Amino acid sequence: SDIGSQKDRVVTEEEWLEKWEMGNIGFHKEEGHPLLRKYLDVLLNGRSGLRIFFPLCGKAVEMKWLADMGHSIVGVEISEQAVKEFFSEHSLPYCEEPVPEISGAKMFQSTSGNISLYCCSIYDLSSSIVGKFDGVWDRGALVAVNPCDRQCYASLMISLVEKNSSYLLVTVSYDPNKHKGENF
Repeated sequence: SDIGSQKDRVVTEEEWLEKWEMGNIGFHKEEGHPLLRKYLDVLLNGRSGLRIFFPLCGKAVEMKWLADMGHSIVGVEISEQAVKEFFSEHSLPYCEEPVPEISGAKMFQSTSGNISLYCCSIYDLSSSIVGKFDGVWDRGALVAVNPCDRQCYASLMISLVEKNSSYLLVTVSYDPNKHKGENF
């Protein structure tokens, strides 16, 4: 698709970390996204106990909501602050451990074991590290990914899903020459 004036724009990891540090996180929603509620049956497809992946998860409240339904949640987020705020805001005890396969990465896991959040670049993940998923809730990852990284992102996501998985994607369509937003 033609993304006009944004095709060469790049947002660095440092810029994302700064957004979290400054509280410039208008993309975070305190309430669960209404489209997840609306299309939950599509994601679950009559199944229970799914492994559901949250790319660029931030501190999405939907992770706890789905975990409380009995699903296993795995997320990835570059901001350690966001990950720690997720556990804190939901009063969830957790443990933190290094991810040996990824230099500098950490995995934060709820003590109940049903929520695991990786703090690293999404591009450092692979199915050998995180396994494969029955479902994906992509509420803002694809639109946050730099246009030059989209093919890499798409290939990674394909490698992380099981054959019969469900992938819910929220995206936006607009003329980037008229609206200069954070989303691509």
